[in-house]
Amino acid sequence: MLKLKFLLQTFIVFTFIFSANSFAQAQYSADRVVIAEAEKYSKDKFNFVVNSAKGARVYGVKKPSAQMLSAIDQGLTDLFAVARKNRYTRRLNYSDYVVFIASPDRLKNYEGNYSPDIAIGVAQYAGTIVDKGGYMYVAGMVLGYNPNAFLIGEHTKDFNRAADVVRYEGEHIVLFHNDRRRYNETMDHSRGGAHPILQ
Repeated sequence: MLKLKFLLQTFIVFTFIFSANSFAQAQYSADRVVIAEAEKYSKDKFNFVVNSAKGARVYGVKKPSAQMLSAIDQGLTDLFAVARKNRYTRRLNYSDYVVFIASPDRLKNYEGNYSPDIAIGVAQYAGTIVDKGGYMYVAGMVLGYNPNAFLIGEHTKDFNRAADVVRYEGEHIVLFHNDRRRYNETMDHSRGGAHPILQ
């Protein structure tokens, strides 16, 4: 009887581990497209994946700090609050979001303020004030809408700024799933429309 009980417990534990591993593999497979996008734009390799305390999936070049994970949760909390204020209801769960933390290409902006940003191709912003010679600096960028993913620079201080960047990138995703007209009007900042979009 004891042997049977031990075998049953072993089977349950093994089944749980197998199921957990299968779930993790399924998540990774679903994320492959946005992982490739994140690597293309940031030129980084995202070797760590963890969940924030509230359930967002977070990829990092290195293990994300507790402060960064907390900032991600805070940014999403702020996003969901203002989305509900605007009567939006879709994609307002932490687990709906995948966040990539990239190594920043600069730590200060032209005014000398702390600004861990990522350099990307200038594209439709060519010839504007943000054009630095074929590239521009961004605090974050949306990578996909299924899964909902975006890229931000790693912060080592001023985590309120990190939370704001999370909220602002998330605004595009919330609008995509809830208000396509408003999304189309604000998706491209070269046409105007600065963050915060949702008030």
